[in-house]
Amino acid sequence: MITTTTMESPVGTLTLTAVDGRLTRLHMDGQRHAPATSAEWERDDAGLAGIVEQLEAYFAGSREDFDVPLDLQGTDFQRSVWAGLLEIPYGETMSYGELARRVGRPGASRAVGLANGRNPVAIIVPCHRVIGADGTMTGYGGGLDRKVWLLDHERSRRVAVS
Repeated sequence: MITTTTMESPVGTLTLTAVDGRLTRLHMDGQRHAPATSAEWERDDAGLAGIVEQLEAYFAGSREDFDVPLDLQGTDFQRSVWAGLLEIPYGETMSYGELARRVGRPGASRAVGLANGRNPVAIIVPCHRVIGADGTMTGYGGGLDRKVWLLDHERSRRVAVS
């Protein structure tokens, strides 16, 4: 059974889905590659409250890392890219090319970009931390304005904590 909840955030409404307590999706309103909702989804605010609390702490600036059980469905390559995203430190960025090198596919920047765009768990798996080789903000399924907001939020909090 797929459970779901929604929450308001500084980047808009977030919809979370989980199976057996493991987060399967976190998407923003209007995000590309968002799943179609289903009448089979069961609302479970209490069951997903711990994940919502962690996200609220992140947005409040008091959490940099997440301790959320994940169930990410994708190809082996996509899962390797998503694992690489989890290694990018809070408040820092990495180019698609560097991420491709780190996942052992140095010539696959474009494929890394496509896998990054299919990340089913935005924010927690920080696909917003990947930028163009020249430092430009490129591609983000949730919209570039949200990507900029998330990066600015992390950078401002990181400086404040240091």
